Amino acid sequence: MQLQPSVGADRQAKSSSSAPTGAPSPKTVGGRASTPGEATTGVACERVMGRVRGQEAGPSLVVVAGIHGNEPAGVEAARRVLLRLAQGDIALRGELVILGGNVAALRTGARYLQRDLNRGWTDDDALRLQTATPGSLQAEDREQAELLAAIEVVRSTARGAVHLADLHTSSAPGVPFVIFGDTLVQRRFVRVFPIPVIIGLVEHVDGVLSEFWSRRGLVTFSVEGGQHEDPRSRDGLEAILWLALSQAGMIATSTPPEVAAATRLLDQRRGDLPRVLDVVSRHSITAADAFVMEPGFRNVHRIPKGCLLAHDRRGEIRASSAGVVVLPLYQKLGSDGFFWALEVSDGQLRISELLRRLPVDALVTLLPGVKRDAAQPRRLEVSTTTGRAKILSLLRLLGYRREKTTGTTSTVERA
Repeated sequence: MQLQPSVGADRQAKSSSSAPTGAPSPKTVGGRASTPGEATTGVACERVMGRVRGQEAGPSLVVVAGIHGNEPAGVEAARRVLLRLAQGDIALRGELVILGGNVAALRTGARYLQRDLNRGWTDDDALRLQTATPGSLQAEDREQAELLAAIEVVRSTARGAVHLADLHTSSAPGVPFVIFGDTLVQRRFVRVFPIPVIIGLVEHVDGVLSEFWSRRGLVTFSVEGGQHEDPRSRDGLEAILWLALSQAGMIATSTPPEVAAATRLLDQRRGDLPRVLDVVSRHSITAADAFVMEPGFRNVHRIPKGCLLAHDRRGEIRASSAGVVVLPLYQKLGSDGFFWALEVSDGQLRISELLRRLPVDALVTLLPGVKRDAAQPRRLEVSTTTGRAKILSLLRLLGYRREKTTGTTSTVERA
Protein backbone atom coordinates (compact mmCIF):
# COMPACT_ATOMS: atom_id res chain seq x y z
CA MET A 1 0.00 0.00 0.00
CA GLN A 2 1.23 3.48 -0.76
CA LEU A 3 1.42 5.81 2.20
CA GLN A 4 1.30 9.56 1.80
CA PRO A 5 1.98 11.37 5.06
CA SER A 6 -0.05 14.50 5.73
CA VAL A 7 0.21 15.44 9.02
CA GLY A 8 -14.12 -12.13 42.77
CA ALA A 9 -12.13 -9.42 43.36
CA ASP A 10 -8.77 -9.18 45.03
CA ARG A 11 -6.32 -6.33 44.62
CA GLN A 12 -3.40 -7.84 42.73
CA ALA A 13 -0.22 -6.86 41.40
CA LYS A 14 -4.85 1.62 33.65
CA SER A 15 -16.41 26.51 14.66
CA SER A 16 -16.04 27.07 11.56
CA SER A 17 -17.86 26.60 8.24
CA SER A 18 -15.14 24.16 7.25
CA ALA A 19 -15.97 21.83 10.14
CA PRO A 20 -18.29 18.88 9.51
CA THR A 21 -21.85 18.91 10.70
CA GLY A 22 -24.19 16.32 12.14
CA ALA A 23 -22.18 15.42 15.25
CA PRO A 24 -24.16 14.64 18.38
CA SER A 25 -24.68 17.55 20.73
CA PRO A 26 -22.86 17.57 24.10
CA LYS A 27 -24.50 15.64 26.89
CA THR A 28 -26.26 17.73 29.53
CA VAL A 29 -24.98 17.09 33.04
CA GLY A 30 -26.40 18.86 36.07
CA GLY A 31 -28.21 21.43 33.93
CA ARG A 32 -25.21 22.39 31.82
CA ALA A 33 -23.61 21.10 28.63
CA SER A 34 -20.56 19.03 29.50
CA THR A 35 -17.37 19.36 27.51
CA PRO A 36 -16.42 16.03 25.92
CA GLY A 37 -13.48 14.54 27.78
CA GLU A 38 -14.09 16.19 31.13
CA ALA A 39 -13.72 14.08 34.24
CA THR A 40 -16.66 11.73 34.52
CA THR A 41 -18.40 10.45 37.60
CA GLY A 42 -16.04 8.05 39.34
CA VAL A 43 -16.66 4.32 39.49
CA ALA A 44 -15.55 1.83 42.13
CA CYS A 45 -13.32 -0.86 40.70
CA GLU A 46 -10.89 -3.49 41.92
CA ARG A 47 -7.72 -4.63 40.16
CA VAL A 48 -9.16 -8.08 39.47
CA MET A 49 -12.79 -7.46 38.62
CA GLY A 50 -13.53 -11.07 37.76
CA ARG A 51 -12.04 -14.34 36.61
CA VAL A 52 -13.77 -17.21 34.78
CA ARG A 53 -11.60 -20.31 34.44
CA GLY A 54 -13.01 -23.08 32.28
CA GLN A 55 -12.65 -26.75 33.15
CA GLU A 56 -11.22 -27.37 29.68
CA ALA A 57 -7.76 -26.03 28.83
CA GLY A 58 -7.60 -23.37 26.15
CA PRO A 59 -6.66 -19.76 25.38
CA SER A 60 -6.77 -16.91 27.87
CA LEU A 61 -8.23 -13.44 27.34
CA VAL A 62 -7.07 -10.61 29.58
CA VAL A 63 -9.32 -7.55 29.44
CA VAL A 64 -7.96 -4.24 30.76
CA ALA A 65 -10.79 -1.78 31.39
CA GLY A 66 -10.30 1.85 32.36
CA ILE A 67 -6.57 2.38 31.94
CA HIS A 68 -7.74 6.00 31.68
CA GLY A 69 -9.89 6.93 34.65
CA ASN A 70 -12.39 9.03 32.68
CA GLU A 71 -13.24 6.02 30.49
CA PRO A 72 -15.51 3.83 32.67
CA ALA A 73 -17.53 2.33 29.79
CA GLY A 74 -15.09 -0.56 29.48
CA VAL A 75 -15.55 -1.40 33.16
CA GLU A 76 -19.32 -1.47 32.75
CA ALA A 77 -19.14 -3.53 29.54
CA ALA A 78 -16.85 -6.11 31.15
CA ARG A 79 -19.15 -6.40 34.16
CA ARG A 80 -22.06 -7.13 31.83
CA VAL A 81 -20.15 -10.02 30.25
CA LEU A 82 -19.22 -11.39 33.67
CA LEU A 83 -22.85 -11.23 34.82
CA ARG A 84 -24.01 -13.05 31.68
CA LEU A 85 -21.39 -15.78 32.13
CA ALA A 86 -22.43 -16.14 35.78
CA GLN A 87 -25.77 -17.54 34.58
CA GLY A 88 -23.88 -20.75 33.88
CA ASP A 89 -25.27 -21.75 30.48
CA ILE A 90 -22.16 -20.59 28.52
CA ALA A 91 -19.10 -22.73 29.19
CA LEU A 92 -15.64 -21.33 28.49
CA ARG A 93 -12.41 -23.13 27.74
CA GLY A 94 -9.25 -21.46 28.96
CA GLU A 95 -9.63 -18.38 31.13
CA LEU A 96 -11.17 -14.90 31.02
CA VAL A 97 -9.66 -12.33 33.40
CA ILE A 98 -11.04 -8.79 33.74
CA LEU A 99 -8.61 -6.23 35.21
CA GLY A 100 -9.26 -2.67 36.28
CA GLY A 101 -6.70 -0.36 34.67
CA ASN A 102 -6.10 2.85 36.61
CA VAL A 103 -8.16 1.95 39.66
CA ALA A 104 -7.40 5.13 41.61
CA ALA A 105 -8.18 7.41 38.65
CA LEU A 106 -11.40 5.50 37.91
CA ARG A 107 -12.60 6.29 41.43
CA THR A 108 -12.11 10.02 40.84
CA GLY A 109 -13.26 10.05 37.20
CA ALA A 110 -10.01 11.76 36.06
CA ARG A 111 -8.00 10.55 33.09
CA TYR A 112 -5.02 10.10 35.37
CA LEU A 113 -3.65 11.45 38.65
CA GLN A 114 0.00 12.18 37.83
CA ARG A 115 0.82 10.66 34.43
CA ASP A 116 -0.86 8.83 31.59
CA LEU A 117 -0.90 5.14 32.51
CA ASN A 118 -0.99 4.18 28.81
CA ARG A 119 2.31 5.87 27.96
CA GLY A 120 4.86 4.21 30.27
CA TRP A 121 4.98 0.63 29.01
CA THR A 122 8.62 0.21 28.04
CA ASP A 123 11.25 -2.34 29.04
CA ASP A 124 13.09 0.28 31.11
CA ASP A 125 9.92 1.31 32.93
CA ALA A 126 8.99 -2.31 33.67
CA LEU A 127 12.43 -2.99 35.14
CA ARG A 128 12.28 0.21 37.21
CA LEU A 129 8.88 -0.70 38.66
CA GLN A 130 9.89 -4.27 39.46
CA THR A 131 13.00 -3.17 41.36
CA ALA A 132 11.71 0.01 43.04
CA THR A 133 10.84 0.25 46.71
CA PRO A 134 7.09 0.79 47.30
CA GLY A 135 7.65 4.14 48.98
CA SER A 136 9.38 5.57 45.91
CA LEU A 137 6.42 4.94 43.57
CA GLN A 138 3.96 7.63 42.52
CA ALA A 139 0.26 6.99 41.93
CA GLU A 140 0.46 5.67 38.36
CA ASP A 141 3.68 3.81 39.18
CA ARG A 142 1.79 1.77 41.76
CA GLU A 143 -1.07 1.18 39.34
CA GLN A 144 1.30 0.01 36.62
CA ALA A 145 3.28 -2.25 38.95
CA GLU A 146 0.08 -3.98 40.10
CA LEU A 147 -1.28 -4.27 36.55
CA LEU A 148 2.04 -5.66 35.31
CA ALA A 149 2.05 -8.26 38.08
CA ALA A 150 -1.58 -9.22 37.47
CA ILE A 151 -1.00 -9.86 33.76
CA GLU A 152 2.15 -11.84 34.54
CA VAL A 153 0.04 -14.09 36.81
CA VAL A 154 -2.26 -14.83 33.87
CA ARG A 155 0.71 -15.59 31.61
CA SER A 156 2.27 -17.94 34.13
CA THR A 157 -0.93 -19.94 34.65
CA ALA A 158 -2.22 -19.90 31.05
CA ARG A 159 -3.18 -23.20 29.42
CA GLY A 160 -2.96 -21.89 25.87
CA ALA A 161 -2.35 -18.72 23.87
CA VAL A 162 -2.86 -15.44 25.74
CA HIS A 163 -4.82 -12.53 24.25
CA LEU A 164 -5.17 -9.02 25.65
CA ALA A 165 -7.93 -6.49 24.96
CA ASP A 166 -7.48 -2.87 26.10
CA LEU A 167 -10.84 -1.06 26.27
CA HIS A 168 -11.08 2.70 25.71
CA THR A 169 -13.47 5.49 24.86
CA SER A 170 -12.67 8.87 23.29
CA SER A 171 -13.46 12.54 23.80
CA ALA A 172 -15.03 12.77 20.33
CA PRO A 173 -18.29 11.03 19.43
CA GLY A 174 -18.30 8.30 16.81
CA VAL A 175 -18.16 4.60 16.05
CA PRO A 176 -16.15 1.85 17.76
CA PHE A 177 -12.87 0.96 16.07
CA VAL A 178 -9.92 -1.36 16.65
CA ILE A 179 -6.22 -0.50 16.98
CA PHE A 180 -3.46 -3.12 16.89
CA GLY A 181 0.23 -3.68 16.27
CA ASP A 182 0.61 -4.68 12.63
CA THR A 183 1.67 -8.32 12.79
CA LEU A 184 0.03 -10.98 10.63
CA VAL A 185 -1.20 -12.92 13.67
CA GLN A 186 -2.89 -9.85 15.09
CA ARG A 187 -4.28 -8.87 11.69
CA ARG A 188 -6.00 -12.22 11.42
CA PHE A 189 -7.48 -11.90 14.89
CA VAL A 190 -8.94 -8.39 14.56
CA ARG A 191 -10.46 -8.90 11.10
CA VAL A 192 -13.42 -10.60 12.82
CA PHE A 193 -14.57 -7.22 14.14
CA PRO A 194 -16.97 -5.58 11.60
CA ILE A 195 -15.83 -2.05 12.46
CA PRO A 196 -12.95 0.11 11.23
CA VAL A 197 -9.64 -1.64 11.83
CA ILE A 198 -6.80 0.84 12.08
CA ILE A 199 -3.24 -0.13 11.22
CA GLY A 200 -0.25 1.90 12.30
CA LEU A 201 -1.67 4.01 15.12
CA VAL A 202 0.02 2.02 17.88
CA GLU A 203 3.38 2.55 16.22
CA HIS A 204 2.95 6.34 16.34
CA VAL A 205 2.70 6.40 20.15
CA ASP A 206 5.42 5.31 22.57
CA GLY A 207 4.88 3.18 25.64
CA VAL A 208 1.34 1.83 25.13
CA LEU A 209 0.10 -1.23 27.02
CA SER A 210 -0.90 -3.31 24.00
CA GLU A 211 2.42 -3.02 22.19
CA PHE A 212 4.38 -3.85 25.35
CA TRP A 213 2.54 -7.15 25.70
CA SER A 214 2.56 -7.86 21.97
CA ARG A 215 6.36 -7.85 22.11
CA ARG A 216 6.07 -10.48 24.83
CA GLY A 217 4.09 -12.89 22.68
CA LEU A 218 0.50 -11.95 23.50
CA VAL A 219 -2.06 -11.30 20.75
CA THR A 220 -3.21 -7.79 21.63
CA PHE A 221 -5.59 -5.11 20.43
CA SER A 222 -7.15 -1.91 21.72
CA VAL A 223 -10.70 -0.73 21.12
CA GLU A 224 -12.09 2.78 21.11
CA GLY A 225 -15.76 2.23 21.89
CA GLY A 226 -17.15 5.72 21.26
CA GLN A 227 -17.54 8.90 23.28
CA HIS A 228 -16.87 8.69 27.03
CA GLU A 229 -20.39 9.46 28.23
CA ASP A 230 -22.39 7.92 25.38
CA PRO A 231 -24.28 4.86 26.71
CA ARG A 232 -23.85 3.21 23.29
CA SER A 233 -20.12 2.94 24.03
CA ARG A 234 -20.84 0.31 26.68
CA ASP A 235 -22.88 -1.68 24.15
CA GLY A 236 -20.10 -1.56 21.55
CA LEU A 237 -17.39 -2.62 23.98
CA GLU A 238 -19.52 -5.47 25.29
CA ALA A 239 -20.05 -6.64 21.69
CA ILE A 240 -16.28 -6.56 21.12
CA LEU A 241 -15.73 -8.83 24.12
CA TRP A 242 -18.22 -11.44 22.87
CA LEU A 243 -16.56 -11.50 19.45
CA ALA A 244 -13.10 -11.70 21.04
CA LEU A 245 -14.13 -14.70 23.14
CA SER A 246 -15.48 -16.39 20.02
CA GLN A 247 -12.51 -15.53 17.82
CA ALA A 248 -10.05 -16.79 20.45
CA GLY A 249 -11.87 -20.14 20.49
CA MET A 250 -12.83 -19.82 24.14
CA ILE A 251 -16.56 -20.59 23.91
CA ALA A 252 -16.88 -24.31 24.60
CA THR A 253 -20.66 -24.58 24.19
CA SER A 254 -22.69 -23.84 21.07
CA THR A 255 -22.27 -20.23 19.98
CA PRO A 256 -24.50 -18.03 22.17
CA PRO A 257 -26.85 -15.52 20.53
CA GLU A 258 -24.74 -12.69 21.97
CA VAL A 259 -22.07 -13.35 19.30
CA ALA A 260 -24.40 -12.92 16.32
CA ALA A 261 -26.03 -9.91 17.99
CA ALA A 262 -22.59 -8.37 18.49
CA THR A 263 -21.76 -8.74 14.80
CA ARG A 264 -25.03 -7.10 13.76
CA LEU A 265 -24.61 -4.22 16.19
CA LEU A 266 -21.05 -3.38 15.19
CA ASP A 267 -21.68 -3.76 11.47
CA GLN A 268 -24.56 -1.31 11.75
CA ARG A 269 -22.42 1.14 13.74
CA ARG A 270 -19.70 1.25 11.07
CA GLY A 271 -22.07 2.48 8.37
CA ASP A 272 -20.15 3.58 5.28
CA LEU A 273 -16.80 4.14 6.98
CA PRO A 274 -13.76 2.35 5.51
CA ARG A 275 -13.13 -1.19 6.73
CA VAL A 276 -9.35 -0.77 7.08
CA LEU A 277 -7.37 2.44 7.64
CA ASP A 278 -3.63 3.09 7.84
CA VAL A 279 -2.41 5.88 10.12
CA VAL A 280 0.40 7.73 8.36
CA SER A 281 1.03 10.60 10.77
CA ARG A 282 0.37 11.94 14.25
CA HIS A 283 -0.17 15.59 15.15
CA SER A 284 1.61 15.76 18.49
CA ILE A 285 1.01 18.71 20.81
CA THR A 286 2.20 20.25 24.05
CA ALA A 287 0.44 22.65 26.41
CA ALA A 288 2.48 25.50 24.94
CA ASP A 289 0.95 24.90 21.49
CA ALA A 290 -2.48 26.17 22.64
CA PHE A 291 -4.02 23.53 20.37
CA VAL A 292 -7.80 23.69 19.82
CA MET A 293 -9.56 21.16 17.60
CA GLU A 294 -12.39 22.51 15.47
CA PRO A 295 -15.75 21.26 16.77
CA GLY A 296 -17.88 18.61 15.11
CA PHE A 297 -15.39 15.91 14.15
CA ARG A 298 -16.19 12.32 15.03
CA ASN A 299 -13.53 9.88 16.24
CA VAL A 300 -13.17 8.51 12.66
CA HIS A 301 -14.11 11.20 10.12
CA ARG A 302 -13.55 11.53 6.36
CA ILE A 303 -11.98 14.88 5.51
CA PRO A 304 -11.65 16.72 2.17
CA LYS A 305 -8.47 18.47 1.15
CA GLY A 306 -8.21 21.94 2.66
CA CYS A 307 -10.60 21.28 5.55
CA LEU A 308 -9.87 23.38 8.65
CA LEU A 309 -8.96 20.89 11.37
CA ALA A 310 -7.66 22.95 14.28
CA HIS A 311 -5.88 26.07 15.46
CA ASP A 312 -2.76 26.52 17.53
CA ARG A 313 -0.49 29.42 18.41
CA ARG A 314 0.90 29.37 14.87
CA GLY A 315 -2.50 29.66 13.20
CA GLU A 316 -4.73 27.36 11.18
CA ILE A 317 -4.13 23.65 10.68
CA ARG A 318 -5.70 22.37 7.45
CA ALA A 319 -5.73 19.03 5.68
CA SER A 320 -3.11 19.01 2.92
CA SER A 321 -4.95 16.16 1.17
CA ALA A 322 -8.14 14.14 1.47
CA GLY A 323 -8.04 11.52 4.23
CA VAL A 324 -9.48 10.47 7.55
CA VAL A 325 -9.04 12.16 10.92
CA VAL A 326 -8.78 9.69 13.81
CA LEU A 327 -9.19 10.53 17.51
CA PRO A 328 -9.46 14.34 17.40
CA LEU A 329 -8.69 15.73 20.84
CA TYR A 330 -11.59 17.35 22.71
CA GLN A 331 -10.27 17.15 26.27
CA LYS A 332 -7.71 19.12 28.22
CA LEU A 333 -5.29 16.28 28.87
CA GLY A 334 -3.39 14.48 26.13
CA SER A 335 -0.45 14.89 23.74
CA ASP A 336 -2.15 13.60 20.57
CA GLY A 337 -4.00 16.37 18.72
CA PHE A 338 -5.24 13.92 16.09
CA PHE A 339 -4.04 11.14 13.82
CA TRP A 340 -4.21 11.18 10.02
CA ALA A 341 -5.13 8.02 8.12
CA LEU A 342 -5.70 6.73 4.59
CA GLU A 343 -8.04 3.97 3.42
CA VAL A 344 -6.47 0.58 2.64
CA SER A 345 -7.95 -1.70 -0.02
CA ASP A 346 -8.25 -5.48 0.19
CA GLY A 347 -5.72 -5.71 -2.65
CA GLN A 348 -3.16 -3.68 -0.72
CA LEU A 349 -3.62 -5.92 2.31
CA ARG A 350 -3.14 -9.06 0.23
CA ILE A 351 0.07 -7.69 -1.33
CA SER A 352 1.41 -6.79 2.12
CA GLU A 353 0.61 -10.23 3.54
CA LEU A 354 2.15 -11.99 0.53
CA LEU A 355 5.37 -10.01 0.83
CA ARG A 356 5.67 -10.85 4.51
CA ARG A 357 5.35 -14.56 3.79
CA LEU A 358 8.14 -14.45 1.20
CA PRO A 359 11.84 -14.31 2.18
CA VAL A 360 12.12 -10.72 0.92
CA ASP A 361 12.67 -9.51 4.47
CA ALA A 362 16.12 -11.05 4.38
CA LEU A 363 16.93 -8.91 1.34
CA VAL A 364 15.91 -5.49 2.66
CA THR A 365 19.49 -4.56 3.52
CA LEU A 366 20.26 -4.69 -0.23
CA LEU A 367 18.15 -1.56 -0.63
CA PRO A 368 20.23 1.64 -0.95
CA GLY A 369 21.16 3.15 2.40
CA VAL A 370 19.46 0.40 4.47
CA LYS A 371 21.27 -1.57 7.17
CA ARG A 372 20.11 -3.67 10.11
CA ASP A 373 20.82 -2.59 13.68
CA ALA A 374 23.16 -5.27 15.06
CA ALA A 375 21.87 -4.79 18.62
CA GLN A 376 18.19 -4.65 17.60
CA PRO A 377 17.47 -7.08 14.72
CA ARG A 378 13.88 -5.78 14.43
CA ARG A 379 15.22 -2.30 13.65
CA LEU A 380 16.58 -0.93 10.37
CA GLU A 381 18.47 2.27 9.64
CA VAL A 382 17.69 4.16 6.43
CA SER A 383 20.34 6.77 5.71
CA THR A 384 19.70 7.49 2.05
CA THR A 385 18.08 10.76 1.00
CA THR A 386 17.37 9.65 -2.57
CA GLY A 387 14.15 7.71 -2.81
CA ARG A 388 13.76 7.50 0.96
CA ALA A 389 9.98 7.93 0.84
CA LYS A 390 9.59 4.95 -1.50
CA ILE A 391 11.93 2.82 0.58
CA LEU A 392 10.07 3.64 3.79
CA SER A 393 6.78 2.86 2.06
CA LEU A 394 8.08 -0.58 1.05
CA LEU A 395 9.36 -1.25 4.56
CA ARG A 396 5.94 -0.42 6.01
CA LEU A 397 4.46 -3.14 3.82
CA LEU A 398 6.86 -5.56 5.52
CA GLY A 399 5.77 -4.40 8.99
CA TYR A 400 8.46 -1.82 9.75
CA ARG A 401 6.07 0.88 10.93
CA ARG A 402 7.61 2.52 13.99
CA GLU A 403 9.56 5.30 12.33
CA LYS A 404 11.79 8.03 13.74
CA THR A 405 13.88 10.48 11.72
CA THR A 406 16.90 12.43 12.95
CA GLY A 407 18.68 14.54 10.38
CA THR A 408 19.42 12.39 7.34
CA THR A 409 18.81 9.04 9.06
CA SER A 410 15.51 7.28 9.71
CA THR A 411 15.09 4.24 11.94
CA VAL A 412 12.19 1.86 11.40
CA GLU A 413 11.16 -0.96 13.68
CA ARG A 414 8.72 -3.83 13.51
CA ALA A 415 5.66 -4.08 15.73
